Amino acid sequence: MDKLLIIADLEDTCHAIPRGLALAAALGQAPEVVAFTYAPLKRLKVDATQQTAMRKRLMQERENNVQALIDKHRHQDQKVKLKVVWSKDLAGWINKRCSEGGYAAVIKTAHRSESLLHKPTDWRLLRECPVPVMLVAEKNWSKTKPVLATLDLSTTVASKRRLNHKVLGNALRLSQALGAELQIISAIEVPTVLADLGLIESVDYVRSAEAEMAQQISKLAASFDLPESIFTCKPGPVEKVVSKHADKIKAQIVVMGTVGRSGVRAALMGNSAERILQILQTDVWALKP
Repeated sequence: MDKLLIIADLEDTCHAIPRGLALAAALGQAPEVVAFTYAPLKRLKVDATQQTAMRKRLMQERENNVQALIDKHRHQDQKVKLKVVWSKDLAGWINKRCSEGGYAAVIKTAHRSESLLHKPTDWRLLRECPVPVMLVAEKNWSKTKPVLATLDLSTTVASKRRLNHKVLGNALRLSQALGAELQIISAIEVPTVLADLGLIESVDYVRSAEAEMAQQISKLAASFDLPESIFTCKPGPVEKVVSKHADKIKAQIVVMGTVGRSGVRAALMGNSAERILQILQTDVWALKP
């Protein structure tokens, strides 16, 4: 049985635990909660024995607090494994743990700011984690509302089309497990530079893009046995199109693709993903190719 790795918040309130436990129950997966704690004990003027005692006490207090949250939110007969980890490198530990296999996804409370993600942990997980990462919003969205998949239906790049399939497959599974409606959104981004120079007509560009996207919609609908009516294409910047549609339908989860990079380009997940995450205020299920 695949496992869901649920990250307990460092604060007393934790949105990831109830959401993760509910999702694990719906998907038939085993929930594993990990709670991090750390303090720079070596800076204190105490001997090794006292440091060990302090560390043990801090870890026990952390375990007690998180266990109380688990007991409050666990589903009937749900078995939940809890692990307390002494580390300040959350992303490094999580990525290593998931690379060992057996995990379907990571569930973590999102920490967003105007500069995208003000917590390096979220940013690193989205770039590096080998399994999908679900960032749980602090805003409560109705759990009876749709799952929204965001696709790039305009792409002709093979790897991005494969990512579309992966995103749609994940979104379909989530919607079925949660008993929720599935909706699909794709943005038609008009090149503003060309439009401003009069090199293209925006209306004609959108019509042409819609015609090309219709072919992809037909193929995807047939592949996943879905009605074409659940696909929506709207003109505009991708981040605005996705966020407005998510808000309109009160989506409980937005499923989207990101691009994991290496080297110098590792600082970017892909322009579209970054722009969407800056303003999206709902739960996000992000996965890489």
